[in-house]
Amino acid sequence: MLHYAIVFLVIAIIAGIFGFSGIAGTSAWIAHVLFVIFLILFIVSLIFRGRPSV
Repeated sequence: MLHYAIVFLVIAIIAGIFGFSGIAGTSAWIAHVLFVIFLILFIVSLIFRGRPSV
Protein backbone atom coordinates (compact mmCIF):
# COMPACT_ATOMS: atom_id res chain seq x y z
CA MET A 1 0.00 0.00 0.00
CA LEU A 2 2.88 2.32 0.73
CA HIS A 3 4.22 1.52 -2.73
CA TYR A 4 0.99 2.72 -4.35
CA ALA A 5 1.03 5.90 -2.26
CA ILE A 6 4.54 6.67 -3.48
CA VAL A 7 3.55 5.91 -7.09
CA PHE A 8 0.59 8.31 -6.92
CA LEU A 9 2.81 10.94 -5.28
CA VAL A 10 5.30 10.70 -8.15
CA ILE A 11 2.45 10.94 -10.66
CA ALA A 12 1.18 14.05 -8.86
CA ILE A 13 4.63 15.66 -8.92
CA ILE A 14 5.16 14.93 -12.61
CA ALA A 15 1.66 16.13 -13.51
CA GLY A 16 2.23 19.28 -11.46
CA ILE A 17 5.48 20.00 -13.29
CA PHE A 18 3.72 19.73 -16.66
CA GLY A 19 0.78 21.87 -15.50
CA PHE A 20 -1.96 19.25 -15.28
CA SER A 21 -3.45 20.60 -12.07
CA GLY A 22 -6.55 18.39 -12.06
CA ILE A 23 -4.60 15.16 -12.41
CA ALA A 24 -1.97 16.39 -9.95
CA GLY A 25 -4.57 17.25 -7.33
CA THR A 26 -6.39 13.97 -7.70
CA SER A 27 -3.19 11.94 -7.57
CA ALA A 28 -1.99 13.83 -4.52
CA TRP A 29 -5.32 13.22 -2.78
CA ILE A 30 -5.18 9.48 -3.56
CA ALA A 31 -1.59 9.33 -2.31
CA HIS A 32 -2.61 11.07 0.90
CA VAL A 33 -5.54 8.72 1.52
CA LEU A 34 -3.42 5.62 0.86
CA PHE A 35 -0.67 6.89 3.17
CA VAL A 36 -3.16 7.53 5.99
CA ILE A 37 -4.62 4.03 5.56
CA PHE A 38 -1.09 2.61 5.61
CA LEU A 39 -0.30 4.46 8.86
CA ILE A 40 -3.49 3.26 10.53
CA LEU A 41 -2.86 -0.36 9.56
CA PHE A 42 0.78 -0.08 10.62
CA ILE A 43 -0.15 1.24 14.07
CA VAL A 44 -2.82 -1.45 14.51
CA SER A 45 -0.32 -4.15 13.56
CA LEU A 46 2.17 -2.78 16.10
CA ILE A 47 -0.47 -2.81 18.83
CA PHE A 48 -1.63 -6.36 18.18
CA ARG A 49 1.81 -7.82 17.44
CA GLY A 50 2.71 -8.58 21.05
CA ARG A 51 -0.56 -10.25 22.01
CA PRO A 52 -0.78 -14.02 21.93
CA SER A 53 -3.37 -15.50 19.62
CA VAL A 54 -6.52 -16.85 21.24
